[in-house]
Amino acid sequence: MAAPGIVYFVIFKYLPMWGVLIAFQDYQVFRGFLHSDWVGLKHFERFFTDSAFWMLFRNTLLLAVYNLVFFFPMPIFIALLLHGIGKKLFKRTVQTIIYIPHFISWVVVVGIAYIFFTTEGGVVNDWLAALGGEKVNFLVSENWFRTMVVSEVIWKETGWGTIIFLAALAGVDPQLYEAADIDGANRFRQLVHITLPAIRSTIVILFILRLGTFLDTGFEQIFLMLNPLNRQVGEVFDTYVYSVGIQQGHFSYSTSVGLFKSFVALALVLGANYLAKKFGEEGVY
Repeated sequence: MAAPGIVYFVIFKYLPMWGVLIAFQDYQVFRGFLHSDWVGLKHFERFFTDSAFWMLFRNTLLLAVYNLVFFFPMPIFIALLLHGIGKKLFKRTVQTIIYIPHFISWVVVVGIAYIFFTTEGGVVNDWLAALGGEKVNFLVSENWFRTMVVSEVIWKETGWGTIIFLAALAGVDPQLYEAADIDGANRFRQLVHITLPAIRSTIVILFILRLGTFLDTGFEQIFLMLNPLNRQVGEVFDTYVYSVGIQQGHFSYSTSVGLFKSFVALALVLGANYLAKKFGEEGVY
C-alpha cells in the first residue's frame, strides 16, 4: 500500500532535487548537467545585487505574513464553530458547502473576482455607485492587491483547512465537557481549558509545516492577478522565477532564486521546531 506513495515521492520529489546543481553552473541545455561550466555563487551574487531583489523580497514577505496572520487562524476558528454545532445534518451540510471552493481552480476564482470587482458592470462597484459612492478599480489598484489576494485564499481554502482540526476535535473525550459542565464552566471556559489545549499540538505542527511554505505565495493566483498597474506590489519570487526562467530562458539564475527560497523555508522550519520543543511541544521531528 505504501509503494505508490514512495514511488511518487522518489520520482517527483527526490530525483528532481539534483536539478538544483544548475544554480551553481552556467547551464546550457545542449551540454547538460555534466558538461556545463561551474560558476560557483555567481547567480546568487547577481540575485542579491539585483535592483529587483528588495522589491521581490518585500512583496513576498508581506503576502506571506498576511496569509499567516489572517488565513492560518481561520480554519481553526471555523472548526471550533462547527464543533459546537449539535445537529449533525446541518453540520455536514455546512462542511460540504465550505469544502467546495477548494476544488475550484484559481483561474475560475480569479474570474469570479473579476466579475464581482471590475468597474465595467462589476457587482460590487455597481452597489457602490447605487449607494452614491465612487467606483473603485480594485483589480488594478496597488492598495487593494494584497487584500484581494488574501481574501481569495481565505474563501477558497478555509473550509478545506478545517478537516484536520475537526479530526483533532473529534478525539476530545466528551466526558471532559460533561465534567466541566457539572462544575459550572460555561462554553467559553470549556473552550479555553479543554478544546484549545486538546488541539494545541495539532496547531503547532501545522504552523511549523506552514512555515516550510512561508514564501510560497501561490504562483497561479498571483500570476493571474498581476497586471502592469499592480506589478510593483504584486511581483513575487514565484512569478519572477517564471518570467526569468521560463520566458527568458535563464535556468541557472531562476534556480538560484528558488534555492534561496528553500533555504529560508528550511531555516524557518528548523527554528520553529526548536522553539516548539523548548516550550514542551512535540514538533515535527
